[in-house]
Amino acid sequence: MTDMNAIIGSHDIVMITLDTLRYDAAVLEEPNCPNLCGSGSWEKRHTPGSFTYAAHHAFFGGFLPTPASPNKSEHVRLFHSKHTGLRTHPHTWLFDAPDLVSGLQGEGYRTLCIGGVIFFTKKVPLARVLPSYFQQSYWRMTFGVTNPRSTEHQVNHALKLLAQMDETERLFLFLNVSAIHGPNHYYIDGAKRDSIETQRAALRYVDGELGRLFAALRQRERPVFCLVFSDHGTCYGEDGYEGHRLAHEAVWNVPYREFILA
Repeated sequence: MTDMNAIIGSHDIVMITLDTLRYDAAVLEEPNCPNLCGSGSWEKRHTPGSFTYAAHHAFFGGFLPTPASPNKSEHVRLFHSKHTGLRTHPHTWLFDAPDLVSGLQGEGYRTLCIGGVIFFTKKVPLARVLPSYFQQSYWRMTFGVTNPRSTEHQVNHALKLLAQMDETERLFLFLNVSAIHGPNHYYIDGAKRDSIETQRAALRYVDGELGRLFAALRQRERPVFCLVFSDHGTCYGEDGYEGHRLAHEAVWNVPYREFILA
């Protein structure tokens, strides 16, 4: 059980959302993802939202994916807003702010966002909402879903930001990985449409690029607490459904991991 009151202030915090990653695809690729799964396995959880915008609003409010079991009352939340009238666990970190990001900023964290999918582009007012939580937020065309090397470009930008930071400054880095979101068929030569197989190939690509980010984070002064999970899954024809923003177990079941970067 993670005591977030011991983490906040003493650790840098990194939150990575693997956009649209299905739980079953993640589990099948565990042996091929040494950076994401070298120290453990994916936990099956339920997302609070069936598409990116809804899910990330919940995440930034402190509502992370919850265990996929009937005993949710036993689940200890990592973060919770103060003064809601709800009973909380002593290990839950309480923030007195409208959202988790500004709560961490109040604790002296530099909050950085590297966007990926459309809701982080800042091109229209709706796509400025999620990035606006952060002190610094970035999006480039090369970070988006149409670029097969998007994670490479996102990690390169993260490394540049880390190099510019004072080592003594606390870090909250958020990265929305777009590569797993469709279209992902170009990660398998000759594939014409997205599928579980092409999503698995995209995840292997992402894992390789995140290794460079983790290596740089290990060089920082503080230990790093990592949260890595999917915001939602997607359907590839199951029961006649395609895509997400719908109620199907392939959408609601997501992989989740939390760990100290060793």
